[in-house]
Amino acid sequence: MFYILWFIVAFAIVGSGYAYVGWRLITPAHLAPPWNWLAWGALALLLLLPVTSMVLQVSRVGAPWKRGFEWAAYVSLGFFSLIVTLLILRDALWLIGLGARKGAAFLAQLTGAGAGAGAPADPVRRQALVQSVNVALLAAAGGLAGYGLFEARRRPSVPEVEIPVDTLPASLAGFRIVQISDLHAGLTIGRTFVETVVEMVNTLDADIVAFTGDMADGKVAELHFDVEPLRNLRARYGKFFITGNHEYYSGALAWCEEARQLGFDVLLNEHRIITRGTGSLLLAGVTDVSGGQFVPEHRSDPHRAIAGAPRADVRVLLAHQPRSLYESQKAGYDVQISGHTHGGQFFPWNLLATVGQPCIMGLRKFQDTWLYVSKGTGYWGPPVRIGARSEIALITLVPAKAAGASGA
Repeated sequence: MFYILWFIVAFAIVGSGYAYVGWRLITPAHLAPPWNWLAWGALALLLLLPVTSMVLQVSRVGAPWKRGFEWAAYVSLGFFSLIVTLLILRDALWLIGLGARKGAAFLAQLTGAGAGAGAPADPVRRQALVQSVNVALLAAAGGLAGYGLFEARRRPSVPEVEIPVDTLPASLAGFRIVQISDLHAGLTIGRTFVETVVEMVNTLDADIVAFTGDMADGKVAELHFDVEPLRNLRARYGKFFITGNHEYYSGALAWCEEARQLGFDVLLNEHRIITRGTGSLLLAGVTDVSGGQFVPEHRSDPHRAIAGAPRADVRVLLAHQPRSLYESQKAGYDVQISGHTHGGQFFPWNLLATVGQPCIMGLRKFQDTWLYVSKGTGYWGPPVRIGARSEIALITLVPAKAAGASGA
């Protein structure tokens, strides 16, 4: 039932966007038959690409051509997301201009200054202007889609983040946490990209590797080959995994077991104590905030994650969604490390990413708790990133007085 409702909502949203593009681009072109029917038919075909891909994913159809089909579907979806955005912005400006002209005309009538108004605009020139603007918007959307594809597929960046902790002992100063998040293997992200991520992580001399959820989009049986390189990740004190929301769409229990098989310590509202010298670090991990809706025993609980824990010099929580912060503050964590938002990925998706989240990227301090939100190591849906490059974060814990971070 969940998948049926999700599909209906997704189809309604995506379909309305494609209909809008046809209304604002094809209709004004005044194409003669059969070109007008061909244009609408091509638009309908492009709509069916992502819709069919969603159906194939849910129905678990396996075929050698599936990956290529998904590439075509999601590249076209990225392009249409951008053209819809540009059309909406153009039409908003047009409405503002129209309102201004109407207002000016009304004022002119009131003041009697409208007698010398010029002749109405030439409809032929107006039509030519509309067509020129439409062509320019298509070119701009194509250029942005190409740039976004380049940004999505390039090697992730490695931001170096220092988090100052008041209680950090000297023996834990410089403790290195390498975070990967939101890899989303499957669809257009395959084994080669995963191998690149593993290669990069293994150059960073990690004390721990923290995978903060959304390993893949699909079933374990379909994607085992793609995620298998994660087995080779190296870290001094181990590698840890927590669930994201996408694990629950594809079988969270199976993905937790797969993560264990790949060598991860899976934290399901649990904690581990890591000692270095005389210092101790409590590392806790919670299930995704949506987990309890799918697996009742996976209800996310930062308090339960540290139940019975011994005293530690610093408490670090791995939580897929930033909004776990509201409970982790109450539980007394010093640091929360999250993902989920992809840094917005690209406009206007970034507007949706802010809903319910305290922030969508970077380092912030909320009362006594530091929150770091990754922009994600992969991407979801369209292979497009604009203004939010993917990342593998190198997080270093430092004594507060030695840090340059301000939390801004």
